[in-house]
Amino acid sequence: MEDGAPDPDVALERAIGRAWSDDRPWELLTRLTELPHRMGGSGGERRAAEIVRERLTDAGLENARIESFPMQYWERGTTELAVLEGEPETRRGRDEGATAGAERIDRFFDAIALPYSPPGDVEGPLVDVGYGTPAEIEDANADLQGAIAVASTTTPPGQRFVHRMEKFGHAVAAGADAFVFGNHVPGQLPPTGALRFDGEAAVPGVGVSAETRDWLTEYADRSARARLRVDATTRDGSSQNVSGTLGPDADEAVLVLAHYDAHDLAEGALDNGCGIATVVGATGILAAIEDELECTVRIVGVGSEELGLLGAEALADDLSLESIRAVVNVDGAGRFRNLRALSHGSDPLADLADDVTDAVGQPVVHVPEPHPFSDHWPFLRAGVPALQLHSEPSEGGERGRGWGHTAADTRDKVDPRNLREHAILTALLVRELAERDVPRIETDDLRDRLQEQDYEPGMRAAEIWPDAWS
Repeated sequence: MEDGAPDPDVALERAIGRAWSDDRPWELLTRLTELPHRMGGSGGERRAAEIVRERLTDAGLENARIESFPMQYWERGTTELAVLEGEPETRRGRDEGATAGAERIDRFFDAIALPYSPPGDVEGPLVDVGYGTPAEIEDANADLQGAIAVASTTTPPGQRFVHRMEKFGHAVAAGADAFVFGNHVPGQLPPTGALRFDGEAAVPGVGVSAETRDWLTEYADRSARARLRVDATTRDGSSQNVSGTLGPDADEAVLVLAHYDAHDLAEGALDNGCGIATVVGATGILAAIEDELECTVRIVGVGSEELGLLGAEALADDLSLESIRAVVNVDGAGRFRNLRALSHGSDPLADLADDVTDAVGQPVVHVPEPHPFSDHWPFLRAGVPALQLHSEPSEGGERGRGWGHTAADTRDKVDPRNLREHAILTALLVRELAERDVPRIETDDLRDRLQEQDYEPGMRAAEIWPDAWS
């Protein structure tokens, strides 16, 4: 260190000390959750991008800018779900003017259309496919032709988590004419979530509460039929990323991502208001030690993640991926007490997370296996090492996204202390990444690991298995 130059360790310690009283993450979360919604492609999402840019600039990202990209904008209309009683021929007679009472609607249920559901009017038998795992759908294959499939949002313990898109894709491939996604978390909370990436799905799909799913599975046991009507539109639109850099203009960069969009029925506090708030807090720390960073750090708030990683895909198309040393995807951090690090098949990234958290006496829960369902995926599939920062309750908690993707995803469930703590850990991890070389991910190894977890059939059903791997 040259005479008179500031001690980098002292600068870092001061930045961390200030982070313990930094209100900017909480203020950002508050402003985002005050918006009517942040659905990808909407006016609310555009306003959210402006708020994120303002807060990143305030945190020290002086060159933050908003960059638009085209996408398919989906907008929900009305949804009706009814269980019917009587045979189809009897009901047709009623429609043609037969005597009243030949058809009776047993009962209506609340349901919400899932993003990229097409409009439709479907009638068919209800078929319970349990958790919606590939094996369960295969077992029900003979019954699914022309049916309305009903699946849970969770997966049996001891198995890898099966994503909604996989369940939907398998059900459609088996001949289902519609799909019902039933929450496993009680509280009369219909869940939402996209059926596919950036474009209209093949058949209608809706979300229903755990309580409604319980009734639907009973009606399925009684061989009941149901009618589903969905009104929705998909049209050309645009979304945007918020991007800026810190540190030297180097040949390599560490890319730090967090999506700021959310579904239109929720505040999106946990998913992923906490993530982008964590990144704003980390940006303040990294800006304070900017002169000490050994490579470029690119900070990006990405749009339209919930509609299929659209912002991350647009960003990957714009960047030279050979110049990206690693991706830190902050999706799920800040929600709960303990940090969870998903290293996506990179042992060096797992070791780095251990080194950083051990040095500051913080616990970290490791998940080594890769998955394709967050903003790291467009980079990971090209060989860029990816570290996803998530979190979990101290007591473990229920499997699945919990309050996420429901109207209960609200700011009152967030602890500001978790935002500050995870912002500090994120900044320390990024600082360490800026100093270390991390080996690229071999795409053959990545493909093999995904196949070992039985991802390939589901990813093919969801139309996201890379063409180059076919």
